[in-house]
Amino acid sequence: MIIITGSAEIRPEHFDAALQLGVEHSARSRAEPGCIAHNCHVDAENPQRIVFVEEWADMAAVKAHFAVPASRTFVAAIGAKALAPPVMRIFRAEEIPSPES
Repeated sequence: MIIITGSAEIRPEHFDAALQLGVEHSARSRAEPGCIAHNCHVDAENPQRIVFVEEWADMAAVKAHFAVPASRTFVAAIGAKALAPPVMRIFRAEEIPSPES
């Protein structure tokens, strides 16, 4: 599984529009093949920061997601509303049993 985390601190005057873009992007992404989860959150400690948490089946699905024109448009639109360039990190992950199991 691939996990992606991303975030952007949004300029206050653009926050509502950026959040709407984020929610729409997450909903669209969840419909893509290989998307396990894709969610948009507001940081409880910094309410101007939007955070994305994504789970993908594999790197092929991630590469296909990044190739979708709407994904590139979204990244540019969020970047234009942010105080600094958005941050994204990609991880290869393996689910392990809970210690309580």
